[in-house]
Amino acid sequence: MELKKINGNSYYVPSGTNIGVYTFKNKNCILIDTGINNTSARKVEEALLENNLHPKYIINTHSHLDHCGGNNYFSNNYPGCITYASSKEKIFMENPEIMPYALFSSYAAKELKKSNTPINVDEVLSYGTNKINDEKIEIISLKGHSMEQIGIITPDKVCYLGDSIFSEEIIKRHPFPYLYNIEESLNTLEYIKTLDADYFMVSHAKIIYSKNEIINLADINIENIQKYINQYLELLDQPLTREDLLESIALLNDIHLGFNEYYINLGATSAFIAYLYNKSLINHSTEDGKLYYFKK
Repeated sequence: MELKKINGNSYYVPSGTNIGVYTFKNKNCILIDTGINNTSARKVEEALLENNLHPKYIINTHSHLDHCGGNNYFSNNYPGCITYASSKEKIFMENPEIMPYALFSSYAAKELKKSNTPINVDEVLSYGTNKINDEKIEIISLKGHSMEQIGIITPDKVCYLGDSIFSEEIIKRHPFPYLYNIEESLNTLEYIKTLDADYFMVSHAKIIYSKNEIINLADINIENIQKYINQYLELLDQPLTREDLLESIALLNDIHLGFNEYYINLGATSAFIAYLYNKSLINHSTEDGKLYYFKK
């Protein structure tokens, strides 16, 4: 892996999940996310060592394992390394049984348990300006994809966006992205268009985006979400269960569902149902042990 400069002291390591890096004069650095496991962490470490950098701080955008699975490698191998996250994402990171429970609605089937190892978070970040190693790092709220995802803006006007927005390539490959809260996702995408930054790193993208490019990408993401809102409403001209809705969405959009994908996409379907129900666009009824939703 290679350390690539974005602007000033702000860098990234391109990977399946891009890793942000902010460097200090004393060669300490902040890692923004750490990848999915020890293997990815070691590859990031190689890029740091080639540039004589020491990982002193970790900021996790959110608790999904592909963003924090390498944390323990750095914590174990770099004593004194400090990990930061938001308050709610900290709960998920330190209690890895919660996410499988949320997807399965009970103690989960073994396929959904990606890790049983807690990831310790040392400090909870406040929104706004936080001082780390005497530098002012801005923390912004990017809720929607997860419960309390955050973004980071460095003094170089580089913004690290995590999974709050998806690249066109990801949308084409995975047209039905996992979202926890539809309304907050839409609000976050509108908010991204207003951010005072010059460069934007998206976790799953092959390029760094300019201001105009990120505005265009935000609109593409909004359109994609709106497409599914419209599909759900059209499907609910007739009463359907949550499972019926997922089946129809998968068929309409040619989405392959394995065991894990089924429950992840069922969770996303629940998010759309909650959005439509809370907006008073759909109603529900029960019959013969099934819960049906239908358009008002």
